[in-house]
Amino acid sequence: MTETEVLRVLETALLCTDAPLPMAQLRNLFEDTISGDDIRRHLAALQLDWQDRGLELVQLSSGWRFQSRPDMQRYLGRLNPEKPPRYSRAVLETLAIIAWRQPVTRGDIEDIRGVTVSAQIIRTLEDRGWIEVLGYRDAPGRPALLGTTRRFLDDLGLRALDELPELDADDSVQALETLALTASGADSQAELEPDADDPKPDEAQQAPEASSP
Repeated sequence: MTETEVLRVLETALLCTDAPLPMAQLRNLFEDTISGDDIRRHLAALQLDWQDRGLELVQLSSGWRFQSRPDMQRYLGRLNPEKPPRYSRAVLETLAIIAWRQPVTRGDIEDIRGVTVSAQIIRTLEDRGWIEVLGYRDAPGRPALLGTTRRFLDDLGLRALDELPELDADDSVQALETLALTASGADSQAELEPDADDPKPDEAQQAPEASSP
């Protein structure tokens, strides 16, 4: 198979898939007759071929995919004018704490936010596919340890947790609003709406510390 044919196969598969393709699936396209290093070389060539187009080829946590560039979003949004899902500040704060401080228990999150975290908030994040149970703490009641998922990283357009930006404590929620949930690879954007679990403005609240996972 010539290099041109390999590029055509990779390009077609990546454009037609609904989800990122991991290296194992990309190699399976050629029945493992092409090495992983050669596949990566061809992927790099595809990235160069598409560098001046509206789509870009990116590597994410769960594999490779084509996605629209950020500057195309305002045009694509006109094709689907429906309002995106709305997430309360309580949901985004909880997600920020889990992302930057994981693994954490629900009790840890409550200690940081200074308010009770409702089961509905955790369920919302689980249903969205952004968090999961990583294990259980060796403590009374064996509380679940929560962490983010590959889907969360994919929606941020990241390959690994260490690519999360280093932030000041007050910036983590803003980062999720402006960076993560509006990334070109995400299929929805977050909008803030009031939530009963949000602390009152005059209540002391400790924001999640920004630290490398």
